[in-house]
This record gives sequence, structure tokens and C-alpha cells, in this order.
Amino acid sequence: MLAITIETDPDLITRFLKDAAHYPGGRAAGVLRPRTVDEVSICLRHSAPHKGAPSRHFLPVGAQSSLTGGATPFGDIVLSTERLTGIEIEGDRVRVGAGVPLQVLQDALAKDGRWLPPVPTYLGAFAGGAVATCAAGAATFKYGTVREWVEGITVVLAGGDVLELTRGAITASEEGTFEIGHRIVRIPSIRMPDVPKRSAGYFLAPKMDLVDLFIGSEGTLGVIAEAVFRTAAVPAATCRALVPVPDEQAGIRIVGELRAAAQHTWRSGDPIGIDVAAIEHIDSRSIAIVREDGVDRKLDIALPTCTGVVLLIEIELSREAAGGNLWSQLESARDAGAADSPLRRFCTLLDRHGVLDDAEIALPQDRARASAFAELREAVPAGVNRRVALAQQAIDPRISKTAADMIVPFDRFAGMMTTCRRLFAERDLDLAVWGHISDGNVHPNVIPRSARDVEKGQEAILALGAEVIAMGGCPLAEHGVGRNPIKQALLRQLYGTAGIDAMRAIKLSLDPTGSLAPGVIFPTQ
Repeated sequence: MLAITIETDPDLITRFLKDAAHYPGGRAAGVLRPRTVDEVSICLRHSAPHKGAPSRHFLPVGAQSSLTGGATPFGDIVLSTERLTGIEIEGDRVRVGAGVPLQVLQDALAKDGRWLPPVPTYLGAFAGGAVATCAAGAATFKYGTVREWVEGITVVLAGGDVLELTRGAITASEEGTFEIGHRIVRIPSIRMPDVPKRSAGYFLAPKMDLVDLFIGSEGTLGVIAEAVFRTAAVPAATCRALVPVPDEQAGIRIVGELRAAAQHTWRSGDPIGIDVAAIEHIDSRSIAIVREDGVDRKLDIALPTCTGVVLLIEIELSREAAGGNLWSQLESARDAGAADSPLRRFCTLLDRHGVLDDAEIALPQDRARASAFAELREAVPAGVNRRVALAQQAIDPRISKTAADMIVPFDRFAGMMTTCRRLFAERDLDLAVWGHISDGNVHPNVIPRSARDVEKGQEAILALGAEVIAMGGCPLAEHGVGRNPIKQALLRQLYGTAGIDAMRAIKLSLDPTGSLAPGVIFPTQ
């Protein structure tokens, strides 16, 4: 008899039938909501099929903030992690249940003056989901992805076996294998793109850590029940700047200089160097959207009419730099005899590019203004999503969100953007682009006027994916693959049929009946 009940209340099931991708047709056989690691194990162990019986399928889900359909069930038993909510902080480490929202985790860490830097923009996401998708946020440029901050995981395999993994304890053999109980997992020789973030199937590398196999596996190899994160001291202070720039290429040049300045600061340890944590950007069509929706007026953000790109920049200050009179530094930034400081160097760089006069800098204490900058950025995807939904209702129900998530080495970013704009323009598509420009990562989004625009947008995404791969980039940067057929096609473009087959073999070795997250990452066979 099951110690954990499969809940079948229709109202409860309805709550789990959609993720943030709004995939249609979600349906579930029931919901499991374990409270402990042992209960997760019981769910999978005692729910395994008897000999000759059909396999049961389980879909592990967190906050269902997936943008790929990966957390939408299709006849599966939903295994929700929402009740796995423990938090244990010890020094610079925190053990956290998979169901802890990232905002709750950050609030708990803040009491000790610490934080988890690489979290994604949406802080309602769960910790387990962040690990399962190898989440990344705006600050990847400085801090990397979630992968670099995971020190250990507790993962429950199909059939209920529990693995307590600590980074550094188990690595692949010289022959490229892991022995996990009676299971032999073979790691194929596949070269991954050398870019700051990848959420493109399984992590594969010579002598890799077993922890890394499960990070980014999207629930297909096991259920992430707990994670141990390394944390960092909260920066002494952070300034945020909103910088309108006349055109995209000028913006890319400014970002290139800021990246170089920040990297020099990190190498040299200069306490008054420019220390950029993140640079976001929104393009001219995105700016038009916030103007059409009145967001700029609501937030009292005046953008020059000639603005082609807006850069949103986070600058961290050392304790020494934060102790100065920051307002005075801004006022005297152009004075020849002004004292050297990070803000003066930043303003000088902007001035050299002719964009200082239109820039607005929110000092650390001006949290309301910093929030306004963030709200302007978030208004862009919200505005695009609203337009897609309206078109779906008013024009054609076949219309759906059509977007990409691609990254290239930064020195090839300008070329990628030129190619991107050409491919979408050739198909007469209304295109808005925003993203994490300091990483070389963008999100091109089609604003569809017809179902045909969706088809043409998908064609453009696949064409852009091929170009990105040729540039040494990755067509799947941070959102994962999920059930999205275009993203699954991009994964096949990236690694080829042999690479996909090798990844399927890894899944088969850990989940021989295919009971975990069927149809996620790979199409069902």
C-alpha cells in the first residue's frame, strides 16, 4: 500500500495542467506531493509497475515557470516538489529543499548578509527547478550559472534509489563511465559549445562530475529533491544605470568596453575599477512596445526619440568605493581634477561614446528608481506575450509564442545580431529582441499577425540556430528544451542524430522504463 497518496481531486489537478509556456492539452493522471526525500523515494519505488503492467509516467515539477512546456503534463502523474521546503544555512553553504522559491531562499540568506548570485529573473521559480534546468540570470557575466554554485544534490532515481552527491566525490572514469549501483552510465565524447551558459540536453565532458550530469537534465534522469548551494556575501553596494543608445552597433561597442573594464577589475583586484555584474538590453521594437503600453510614462522614464537600444547596467561597488560620496562623484564626473572612482570611470566611458547626457544612474539608496528600471525591462516580454494572446483570440487560435534563446561568444555577437535581423526581415516578421547582452545571449520574439507568421518565425529560428552553431554558439542558452518541438529540433542541429542517441542511452541506463518526464528534451518514441 502506498504511503503517499496519489491525489485525484479535479481542482488540484487543474492547478498543474499548464506551465508558463501555456502549452495546450495538459492532462494528468493525478498528483503526488511528498514532504521529504524518503517520501519522494516511496512515490517512485512503490509506484513502479508490476511485471507485465504498463509503466507509470511521472513528471517532476516545481513552480511550473518553464517556458518550454517541460512542466506541462500529458497524462503523467505530476510529482510536485512544492512541499519540500527545508532551508539549512551553515556558513557559506545552504541546503535547500527543491520546493523553496528562490525569493524565499534569498530572503533567508539576506539575514546573514549573503545571497545566491546566479538566480534567474523570475524569483518565484523553485530551487529544484533552477538546478534541473541549469538556470541562469542577468548576472551570468560575473557569477556564472547555477551549475557553478551547486556543491551537492540529493536526487531520487526512477525506481526510488536515492543518491546523495557531493561535488568532487564522484567523477567519470578514464573510459568515460559512471558506476551507479548496478547501473553503468557511459558518457559519450561530445563537444559542447564554449559559451557562458548552455541549457541544451545533458552536460557531457571528460572526467566530469556526476553532480553535473543531473544539473540541467530537466527531470528526465532523476528528481532533484534537495540541493546544497555555495553562497556569496552581498555586495557592499550596487548602482544601476539606464543608458539610451542611438543604435544597436553603438550599444554593442559600449558593452564590449564595459566587459573589458570589468574583467580587468576582477583580474587586478582594483577597488575603484568598474565592476559590472550584468548588462541587459532592449531593442527599438521593444522600446516601441513600452511606449505603446504607456509603461515609460507610468515609470517616468523619458527616452530620447532617437533611441535604438536601452542598456540596463548593474555596477557593484567595493566597500572602499561605496564609502565615498557617490552623488558628488556623479556631479563632478566631468571635472578634470575630480577624484578617481568607479562611477567617474563609468561616466567617462559613457561620455566618450556620447551617451552620458541621456543616461540615468540610480545610486544604491534609490531602490524605487532601480525597481522602475527593472519594471521597464520586464514590461517588454509582458507586452509581447499580451500581444500574442490577443492575436490568438482575435485572429487565429493557432497563433502561439514564437521565440528563441541563443548565445554566442561575445566577439561574435554583432555578427549574430546582423544575421538575426536579416533572417527575420527576409520573412517580413515583426521582431522584438531583448536579453542579456553582457553574456552574448538574446531572446528574439516574433509578434505574430497570423498563423503563417508563427510558421515563418519557426523557420527563422531554425535558420538562426544553424548560424549560431557555426559561430561556436549555442541555440539553447538558458530556458532548456522541454517539450518544445523547435527547441528539440535545435538540440538535434547542435549535436546531430548520433549525439541525441547517445543522450537517450544515458537516460535509458538510469531510467530503463522511461518513467520520468517522457517527451521532455527528446520526442517520445
